[in-house]
Amino acid sequence: MLLITLVEIIDVLVNVLVMLIIVQFVIGLLFAFRPRGVPLGEVVRVIPDVVRLVRALIGDPVVPLPVKVALVSLMVWLLSPIDLIPEFIPVLGPVDDAVMAVLVLRYVRRRLGIEALQSRWAGTPQGFALLTRIIGSG
Repeated sequence: MLLITLVEIIDVLVNVLVMLIIVQFVIGLLFAFRPRGVPLGEVVRVIPDVVRLVRALIGDPVVPLPVKVALVSLMVWLLSPIDLIPEFIPVLGPVDDAVMAVLVLRYVRRRLGIEALQSRWAGTPQGFALLTRIIGSG
């Protein structure tokens, strides 16, 4: 009985640690690449729209294969437990993921053009304007 209780406690601790790492990643990403003068809340509201954009680009038959490979590689990079800088290091942990995300999205923008991204954007015009401030408008 005591062994099961210890296992359960360890499981809960691991789950809490994973959640803290995810929260740290999101906060670090938002802090590192938030355009100056933009409230953090605005950046947080754009994240689901960016995820929808990436999914739309990956599923679009018109998008060139190298762009799809870059986007799928980004998803693998972000989900991979192996990082250049471990996630548990405060502030610096999520930086490699954030840098990779911005680099890939800038590559996608250069290959497809800002109009192609805007035509697939499901969010608000203000959200797209914020994205272009982060990845550039070309």
